[in-house]
Amino acid sequence: MSAAQHVNVAMMTSGGLAPCLSSSIGHLVTYWMEALENGSISGLTIRMYTDGYKGVLTGDSFILPSESWKDCHALHDVGGSPIGNSRVKLTNIKDCVARGFVKGDETPLEVAAQRLIADEVNVLHTIGGDDTNTQAAELSKYILEKHGGKVTVIGMPKTIDNDVFPIVQTFGAQTAADQGALFFENVVSESTANPRMLIIHECMGRDSGYLTAATAKSYRNRLAAQTFVPSFANGKESRDVHAVYIPEVSVDIEGEGKRLKEIMDKYGNVNVFLSEGSGVLDIIAEMEANGEAVPRDAFGHVSLAKINPGAYFSKRLAALVGAEKTLVQKSGYFARSAAANAFDRGLIGECAKEGVKSAIAGVSGCMGQDEDKEGTPIRAIEFARIKGGKHFDIKQPWFTELLSEIGQTA
Repeated sequence: MSAAQHVNVAMMTSGGLAPCLSSSIGHLVTYWMEALENGSISGLTIRMYTDGYKGVLTGDSFILPSESWKDCHALHDVGGSPIGNSRVKLTNIKDCVARGFVKGDETPLEVAAQRLIADEVNVLHTIGGDDTNTQAAELSKYILEKHGGKVTVIGMPKTIDNDVFPIVQTFGAQTAADQGALFFENVVSESTANPRMLIIHECMGRDSGYLTAATAKSYRNRLAAQTFVPSFANGKESRDVHAVYIPEVSVDIEGEGKRLKEIMDKYGNVNVFLSEGSGVLDIIAEMEANGEAVPRDAFGHVSLAKINPGAYFSKRLAALVGAEKTLVQKSGYFARSAAANAFDRGLIGECAKEGVKSAIAGVSGCMGQDEDKEGTPIRAIEFARIKGGKHFDIKQPWFTELLSEIGQTA
């Protein structure tokens, strides 16, 4: 793009929520406004597509008035998405037709392409996970090959799972961990409501245990800063994390049962941090063996809310530790709907700044710290290299130390 060009920028948020969506929009609007003010571009229009790809397909969007641009800094203090999300896969024609987003004789990619062309979009900012950003890349490629048009796509990597290759840290993951810790700081007091209580804190994380591990670490940091009265039984030990179960670490349920029963006998309660993806393969195998259909979403992902790993583990552990009462509490919605914390705001801001520069240069990619490059620079990472499902590195010192301190064998 040249300095003489008027740029039509569009933004959309997609997928599940994360503590970064509002802040991403706030930062992007600010840096585009700066680009206009410093003469990098001659004119600017900012369009917002509502409800993710649904809005692109149905033409549901609005132009953000220029007088509102300077006020978008307020979005940093707001959780959720100010323009709405949805889970839509452009290549899943059957799902898009069934939901009324396209007609039976239409293809979602063509409908979306025609919409961006009609709206004269030059730059599309997709704020979402790996599915959202790789779909945007496909759409950009489709427009170029089928219509000879150019849309620069700048992805912003949103996911609290922190499981995207080759990005060091995805937006919102650290905030979600801190919020999950705050959530459990209250929930753990339920251990005083009943003798021999088993509390399972279920955190989000389909394939990666990062969020569960980071939440446990953040919670234990908060716990270490608290003061307890020695004369009372319900102290630091009973409120501690006693087990962390994540997809990357196999669990000897019988062995863990014996270890945790000793804790139950000593302190009267057991606290387990569980990743929602733990034990999923075992549950799926059991369902298929029983002839049950495994529920999946539009992307083919197993619907974790419906197969309920928390209930599966609580049933097994409760019997092994002799629990009188079991409580399964999920912090996911609480954690993911928060506003971004200072760490994430900083990371988002750095990526948004570089993202606007990359867009002006006409270079598409997903913004982030590229772990495959020396020094992990923030850059527009080629979409072909973006992939979900990155596992948490269980050999990181802080995690091995955590397991050692709570007496759990990796």
